Order: sequence, then structure tokens, then C-alpha cells
Amino acid sequence: MRPVLAVAGAELRRFLRDKSNIFFVFIFPLLLVLVLGSQFGGSGGNGNVTIAGEAGDLREAITTQLESQDVGVQTADHATTLEQVSRGRTDAGLILPDGAEAAYQAGDPVTLEVVPGSGANGMATQQQLTLAVGALQLHEAQVTALTDLGVDSDRARTELSTAADQVTLPGVQVQDVDEVAQEFAGVGKFDVGASSQLLLFVFLTSLAGSATLIQSRSEGVIARSLAAPVSSTQVLLGQAAGRFVIAAFQGIYIMVATGLLFGVSWGNPALSVLVLLCFSAVAAGAAMLLGASLDNAAAASGVGVGLGLVLAGIGGGMVPLEIFSDTMRQVAHFTPHAWAYDALAKITRHDAGLVDILPELGVLVGIAAAVLLLGTWALRRSVARAM
Repeated sequence: MRPVLAVAGAELRRFLRDKSNIFFVFIFPLLLVLVLGSQFGGSGGNGNVTIAGEAGDLREAITTQLESQDVGVQTADHATTLEQVSRGRTDAGLILPDGAEAAYQAGDPVTLEVVPGSGANGMATQQQLTLAVGALQLHEAQVTALTDLGVDSDRARTELSTAADQVTLPGVQVQDVDEVAQEFAGVGKFDVGASSQLLLFVFLTSLAGSATLIQSRSEGVIARSLAAPVSSTQVLLGQAAGRFVIAAFQGIYIMVATGLLFGVSWGNPALSVLVLLCFSAVAAGAAMLLGASLDNAAAASGVGVGLGLVLAGIGGGMVPLEIFSDTMRQVAHFTPHAWAYDALAKITRHDAGLVDILPELGVLVGIAAAVLLLGTWALRRSVARAM
């Protein structure tokens, strides 16, 4: 076993020493998670609103009401608010016109401008905003009614606040019957993108790395290894283990980095890593097969990147499977990506246990065993032919 681990460790060190991998392996996946999550991810709550306008009681009151409705609130100037809405960085913008604060203090009518975003939460957040303003309007009407009866304004607000704390308001629960909306309800804005990018880059990095296997053959590294007091089986297993370690390293890096930087929830970490390891075994076998089938390293890199992108596109590594048609979803499950995607979705969104993901794990293990055996057999033949 020691020779196998030694070869695997050497492959991982060779992978990490390659400076061309710094951007592709460490930076690019996180950039994609950030961009996709910022543009298309949900907020995980009831949306977020950017408010532009003069600071004062009116803005504070609206902010307090929105936050009580689980709506995220941030402030910005007028131009920045419009830019954030247009770029999808906020679900809706609220513009407080000049003089709104003075009119609010005087009890005069105030006209507010709402700018809904074009994202999935845009209209829903606009309704939350309308509800918040309506609640504030009702509260001010109650204060006015009490002050008209001779109650001091501050006392009226205090009494209304006390009364509100003593009354349990009737609740209304709105349930979206759309299956896709239900599937992603409560999911963080970066969670779905992180799972997809995990599958994309684990497979892509492995296939692109098949070029190093070709270099090892052409430069005689494998042949020199066979001259050492180790068996050919140990050398070939070491090569397979090296591909596996590289794939697992890429996946664990994405898991840890997205968890720390973006707060991505991977559910049960042990089960998520188990799925990753099974998927990494599939990627390692595919890299072995590709590296043993081609003799040109540049061609292997090109084919690996192309094949990795196509399989990821079909299998949910770019777009969530939930928005696929039924036919395309069946086609997707001819790829290992779709099975890994389903398993991660069950773990992260439905708190699934080991028993729940056994079917997906079984398929991944079966695919991994098949491609690893085939890749090892192909590599043995190519090495024998070269010698």
C-alpha cells in the first residue's frame, strides 16, 4: 500500500506545483459561485430592499417594519440603488423623494417610488414592501386618531406599541405551489451554485489533468517507476489514486472555501464528503481512461475540458436539474453528475440521511468501479505498448 500512497502523493504535489492551476483550481470556481449566486440566487428570506433617501424617522420606521417581515434592508444613494436593482443585486429599491421626511413629520401624505427588480424575488419583495408601507400607514393613522382625541403624540405611540405587544396578530401563511419554488424555498443564494460548481470543477480538473498522465508515459516516468522494486499493479493503482486525490482535493477545497466565504450550507458534512469521494472516484476513472486513450497531452486537455463542460451542462453542473424538462432530466441521469447532484440536493435541502442517498451512492460506486477498471486496463495496455 505504501508505494501506491507514494505515487498518489507525488501526483498531488506535481498538481499543486503547477502554477497554471492557481487561477483555474483556486480562484475561478469561487468567482463563478459568487457571480451566479449574486445574479440568480435567492436571498434565503423574503428578499432584500435597498432604500435611497434622507435618513430620519420615516426611513427608520420602514426599515424596522421590513426587518420584522424578514426582509433584508440596506441603504444607498439614488444612483447606487438603481444600479443595484438593474444588476439584480437587490430585489427591490425604495426611493424616498426630497421632502419626504418633513412631510412625514408634519403628518402630510408622502409618495414613495418602488423599483422592483427583474429577479425571481422581485415581485414578491415588492409585495413585502407594499405590506410594510401599509402597516406603517395604518400605525400613523392610529396615532393621528389618538392625538385628535387629545392624547400626546409620544404617549400615543408608546401605548400603541404596548398594545401591539399584548395582542397576537392573526398570521397568514402563503405557500407557493410551484414545485421548483418549493424545492428552493429557504435555500441560501450561493448554495445551489456551489453544488453545481463543485461537480463541474471536480470533473473538469480531473479530465484536464489527464494530460499529466500522458506526459508521465511519454517522459518515461511510469516506465522508471516500474524499474523500482514495485509491481506494475501498485504503479497503476498509484496513478489511479493520484487522480482520485486530485479530484477530492479540488472538491474539498470548494466545500471549505464556499462555506467560509459565502456561508454555503453543505448539510451533513460527512455525507456530503462521502458523495464527493464517490464522484471523485468516477472523475479519476474517466481521467485514467482519457489519459490512456490519447497520446497527445494538448489534445487530451482540449477533449477533457470539452467533455467536462458537456457532461456538466447535461447533468446539472451548470443549471439546476429542477428546471429541466422531464425528458432532459431522464437524459441527465446518464451522467454521473446528475446522481451526485440529486444526492447533494437531498442532503443540503432535505436533511437526508445515509439510507436516503443509498440509490445515488450505489450508482456512483458502480460507475466508478467500471471506469476505474477500464481506465486501469487501458493504461496497462498503453504502458506495455510503449515499452
